[in-house]
Amino acid sequence: MLIAVFTTFAASRKEPLADTVERIHAAFLTAGFGEPTIRFTMSDPPGSAELSAVQAVMGTKRVSSIERVLKRWTQLERFARAAGTAARGGRGGATMRVLSNLTESGALEPVDFAILTEIARGVPKSFPCHRIALHFSAAGFSEGPPLPASPDPRTISMLARAGVDVFAGQPTSPGISVTDSWWVNGRQRSLGALRLVEADPSAKKLPAPPAQVAALFAACGKVRKTMQVPFASAPAAAQAPGFTAAAREARSAAPRGVAGTETGEAIRAVVRAYRARMSEFLERLPHDLPHHDASVAAASATLTGTGGAGPKKPALVDAFAPLGYDCRGESGTFTLQRQTPKNLTVKLQLDVGTWHSSVTAFMQVIGMVNGQGFKATLALPASRQAARGMVRGQELFGQFPIGGPERWRQIVENLAALVAELDRSFVPEIEAIAGPSPEWFRPETA
Repeated sequence: MLIAVFTTFAASRKEPLADTVERIHAAFLTAGFGEPTIRFTMSDPPGSAELSAVQAVMGTKRVSSIERVLKRWTQLERFARAAGTAARGGRGGATMRVLSNLTESGALEPVDFAILTEIARGVPKSFPCHRIALHFSAAGFSEGPPLPASPDPRTISMLARAGVDVFAGQPTSPGISVTDSWWVNGRQRSLGALRLVEADPSAKKLPAPPAQVAALFAACGKVRKTMQVPFASAPAAAQAPGFTAAAREARSAAPRGVAGTETGEAIRAVVRAYRARMSEFLERLPHDLPHHDASVAAASATLTGTGGAGPKKPALVDAFAPLGYDCRGESGTFTLQRQTPKNLTVKLQLDVGTWHSSVTAFMQVIGMVNGQGFKATLALPASRQAARGMVRGQELFGQFPIGGPERWRQIVENLAALVAELDRSFVPEIEAIAGPSPEWFRPETA
C-alpha cells in the first residue's frame, strides 16, 4: 500500500528567504538528485472593485509585487495571469494577480533559478507579495505514481480533513516546498516535504528513507512534525499532466476510502449514536459550569493581553497523563494522543485561544481498514451548559469561554471526565468494528 508521508521542518523567518531557497537547491545537487525541477507561484493580495474604490477615496497606494517583478524581468510576462472568482467570470468576489510557471494546462515551464533566487532575495522589502512558494522535485525522491502539480479540490479537501496544512504551504505533490506569506501578525515561513512510500501492512516499521533522501532531509533542518496519510491511487488518466476533464472524471472513480464501505457505515452509525447521547454524558461531569456569567466576563477583561488564564499545559498534563495521553503544544493549540491495544490512535485536539480566550475540543479515533484511513470524530463540550446550535440536523457546540485559572482547572477536569467515559465505551466500539491498524501507522508524530 502507498502512504503519503508529510514532513514539516523548522523554518525561521530570521533566515533570508533566498538563503533558504539556495540551501534546498544545493541540497538536491549534493544528495545526488541532479538539478531539481522547480515550480514557483507568487501572488499579490486579493482585491476587488469595491476595495479599489475605498483605497482611492482614502488615498491608499497599493503596491503590486507582480508589476515590480515584471518591470525588472520582462521575460516572465508570459507567466502572469489573474486568479479568483472574478477572473473565472463569476460575479463579485475577489481577484488577484499571480505569477507562476505552472500553466493553466498543467504544464511546467522552466525558469532560470538565478532569477528565482533574486526574486526571493527581494521578499518582502522590494517584493512584499501576499504569498510566494517554490516547490523542488526530482526523480527518485518519491515512490509510487506521479501526482498532478495542481491537485483537484477533492484531494485538497481530503488532505485538509486529515490535518495536513495544505493552506499553510505543505506540498500536495512529491518534493520539498518553501513558502513565505503574509499574515496579520507578520510574515509566515514554512518548509515541508511530501513522499509516497510503499508500505507493508504486516511490517513493524515503515522502510527507512534512501540515503539520498535522508541526506536531503538533513539539509532541510530539524523535523517538527510528520504525518502519515493513506494514499488511494487513482486511475492512470488522473495522473496525467494538466489534470484535464477526463483526468478529473477518472479521479472521481478512484477508491473513496473507508467511507463507501460497510465498515465505514458501521463506524458512522456509532459516531451518530454517541453524538445523540452526548447530553447524557454531560450530566455526569464534575462541574456544572455556565457558558457566560459576570465572573467569566470580568476575568476575561482583566486577563486580556496577559496570556489568558495563565499556563494551560500543566493542568492538561496532570489530568490526561494518567489516562495515557501525551501532550504537545505550548500556547494556542494542544494535541494529546495515545495508542489503543489494536494500534488505533486516539487524538484530542484543543484550541484554547487562537483568537479569543475560549476552548474548543474534539476527540478523534484514527485508523486504517484495508489500506484506507478513517477518522471518527466527536466534539467535546466543556459543560452541559455549553452553547449549542443545530446545523443540518446536527447539534454543534461552540467555543466555551475560559475565564480565570480556577475555571480553566474545572474545564480540564470536565474534559478529562468526558474523555475517560468515551475511552471506556466509544473508543472500544470503534476499535471492534475497524480491527487492528498496521503497527507502523502513526497519523501524526512530533
